[in-house]
Amino acid sequence: MNFESYMAKRFIKSKPYKNTVSSILSIVIGIVMMIISISSSVGLQKTIESKVSSFFGHISVSDFENNSSFSSINPLNNDFDYNLLSNNRIKYFEKVAYKSALIIKGKSFEGVVFKGLSADFNWKNFSNYINTGRVPSLNNDVSNEVLISENLSKKLLINLDDKFEATFFKSSSASNPNKRIFKVVGIYSSGLTEFDEVYFFGDIRHVQKMNKWTKDEFGNIEIFLKKYSYTNDVSDDLYNQTPPNISVMSINEKFPEIFNWMSLFDFNVLLIIIIMILVGGINMITALLVTVLEKTTVIGILKTIGASNKSIRSIFLINGTYLIGLGLLIGNLIGTGIIFFQNLTGFIKLDPQTYYVSEFPFDYNFLSLVLLNLGVLFFCFLMLIIPSYIITRISPSNSIRTK
Repeated sequence: MNFESYMAKRFIKSKPYKNTVSSILSIVIGIVMMIISISSSVGLQKTIESKVSSFFGHISVSDFENNSSFSSINPLNNDFDYNLLSNNRIKYFEKVAYKSALIIKGKSFEGVVFKGLSADFNWKNFSNYINTGRVPSLNNDVSNEVLISENLSKKLLINLDDKFEATFFKSSSASNPNKRIFKVVGIYSSGLTEFDEVYFFGDIRHVQKMNKWTKDEFGNIEIFLKKYSYTNDVSDDLYNQTPPNISVMSINEKFPEIFNWMSLFDFNVLLIIIIMILVGGINMITALLVTVLEKTTVIGILKTIGASNKSIRSIFLINGTYLIGLGLLIGNLIGTGIIFFQNLTGFIKLDPQTYYVSEFPFDYNFLSLVLLNLGVLFFCFLMLIIPSYIITRISPSNSIRTK
């Protein structure tokens, strides 16, 4: 152990001052706030992205005329090259079709959108949101089984195994509307109210018959990617390689209000990190200055016996680094403890009408946590360097005589 480390250890073992304890506490509070902010922001973004993509995929490909309506007006024609979907960033894709409708039940009615699915539809992403019942069976003849939202179930008083009639209007107002009787076999709740109020799911063959399409025609291709971060790149690639009559739209473009709102989280988290580092750093500077003043005589003696200013500064910087490290250790234990307890119990609740989730979702990433701690340690240490130069202005004779 060198001289600087030995003296710093003696300082650490000495009775702590009130400002020292408050400095450690500020570091603890700061790192807890930063851990919670980052993990909650990332967790909320991932949860909302997962929910939205479960409804529509990450990218939707359709005829341009389908963009201006809730219904699939024209089938996706043969101009689309399916070889474009062999991209290794694409996980899988679904062929679907939409049709707007009206459900009347007693004195209640709701405007809805029917999403037609094929028999080989992958329910893996969406099945997590099914509260009651099962997914519709679409394998045999045209199936009347549907999956509706808990929101629609409550509004229209439609329960599991109930039947209801849906009216599908045609593009020509003079034509008689199509009517279908459906049976509810499952009820879902995604927490995305604006979608839960509108969409219900069933057999795509209903849409094909009403639109007089062949069994191979459909309205949209919904593409699911391996990672959300691929969305913009894959969307741009597809857009540049498809004919002008085909629309390629990412979920970022389809729902800009949701994703623009989510992007604000990053700015807020950055602001919290900057404020917490400044608060922690200022408190550490205060602790360093008070410690220097309290140890003025010791500094004078050390200078008298030949210790250099650089050596004495190192003693106080090591001491400050130890205090920062102690604060980080305690803060990490508290922060990660809160995260795991929340993920286990869900004790922090949110209003799904505002945040699209009913419980605060935390995402724990070890690498991000390590980088955060290293960043806090670095910047707080950097803020201690300049104030430590006050040691060079302490005169050995004056400090010893004053004592």
